[in-house]
Amino acid sequence: MIDYFQILCGLLVLVLSFYYYYTATFDFWKNRNVRGPKPVVFFGNLKETAFKKVSMTEHVKNMYDQFKHEPVFGIFQGKTPTIVVTDLELIKNVLIRDFSQFSQRGLGYSRRVEPLEEHLFFLDTPRWRPLRPKFSTIFSSGNLKEMFNLILKCSNDLEKYMDKVIGNGGLVECRELAGKYTTDVIANCMFGLDISTLPNEDSEFREMGRRVFKPSKTMVVRDTLKQFVPGLYNWIGHAVQPEGVINFFTRAMLDTIKYREEKKIFRPDCINVLMDIHQNPEKAGSFKPTEQLLATQGFVFFLAGFENTSLTISHALYELAQNHEIQDKLRAEIQEDYAENGETLTYDRIRDLKYLDMVFKETLRKYPVLTTLFRENIEDYTFKGTDVTIPKGTKVWIPVYAIQNDENHYPNPEKFDPERFTKEAEAARHPMSYLPFGDGPRNCIGARFSQNQVKLGILTVIRKYKVDVCQQTTVPYQHEKRSLMLMLKGGVNLKLSKVDY
Repeated sequence: MIDYFQILCGLLVLVLSFYYYYTATFDFWKNRNVRGPKPVVFFGNLKETAFKKVSMTEHVKNMYDQFKHEPVFGIFQGKTPTIVVTDLELIKNVLIRDFSQFSQRGLGYSRRVEPLEEHLFFLDTPRWRPLRPKFSTIFSSGNLKEMFNLILKCSNDLEKYMDKVIGNGGLVECRELAGKYTTDVIANCMFGLDISTLPNEDSEFREMGRRVFKPSKTMVVRDTLKQFVPGLYNWIGHAVQPEGVINFFTRAMLDTIKYREEKKIFRPDCINVLMDIHQNPEKAGSFKPTEQLLATQGFVFFLAGFENTSLTISHALYELAQNHEIQDKLRAEIQEDYAENGETLTYDRIRDLKYLDMVFKETLRKYPVLTTLFRENIEDYTFKGTDVTIPKGTKVWIPVYAIQNDENHYPNPEKFDPERFTKEAEAARHPMSYLPFGDGPRNCIGARFSQNQVKLGILTVIRKYKVDVCQQTTVPYQHEKRSLMLMLKGGVNLKLSKVDY
């Protein structure tokens, strides 16, 4: 006979065990006199993002607005205590002054189901340290100048593609337009591959790139499992990976390395660094550089090179379409430069376009690609000037988007205003109030390369074409709630038309 009392008692024990497991840490910040929002069972302080009521970017900003007058505040990722640093001097300590104690990003990944995540961005300090200097050589001033001509070629293809768009009515989704251009740039400059994504609508590289970041129900499930039940994700995560992406990029990277080694082809790019490590494994430090690990390093450069920059270009065009006076001023600067210096653009000329630089910086101020920076301390640490001590292994968040959209640092932050980035205005602000590329030894390794790529993309569009909002344009901005990155819901839909000189 079924003993319902025993079943009920068993269920009660399970519920109480679950409750205790997911609340046992909830006194962590209270015991350290650190303020913060009240957590809930299982979700901690991320319930709203788990149910996609708001985007992660918006949610962190909302918490920041509530506690920004505190130098730090405490939250919980599920049951994991996490400290959010708001004081700019403390941020400088974390990123620069005390970097040796915060050299880890502290971002977990599963080698079992995410082999492509074991790259330079995620690697722990012992494996990151020997690799970073080797990849830094790719972005030397000499190499950047050599790569500029390759970017210029891709921008010419972009111009031809825009003529085709105008012939079809001029309506275009600008993130997709920019994604085609940046995919071509990164393939040419980093891997020596001419994949011609712009004229080729069926490019496999572009399709696989879309799959990585395309907001979907599968992405929501994947992110939720990783965030709240990583143990389960480690077992069933294979089922929620973007279809075909792991095999495609692994094969593409390894086949390119093999071909270049066999043909003895040398180019100062990412593949050459991977070849050098493959042939001289002692240069990788204390760990064995497997073929999968090498392929993964190439993968992160591909992702960063096409996705991050395409988002920035599309956000710039989104703002220029709404601010014609800024668009006209930028176009005037570009056309004046071409009138004075001729049609052949150079590396030095694009660096001298001051207003273009201001538009670029203001775009990343309002729409940083990495909306939060992540760190983890490798030993117990006391924040200077406070009585807050965090134990080794505590997760640390720096809310970049929230800081860069804080009226205390940038008055009227919703306004798109490139004049915020005159030399005088920049000098008057705390340097940690602007962190689109991070800062310190673990900042964005390809920042200068991405600047050239983005600026040339914006220049190519604005020089000869006018961008306008259209019926399909989402105004005001609505965050894509399903994405961890800062994306406009529905895409950046604009109208292009030829400029009459």
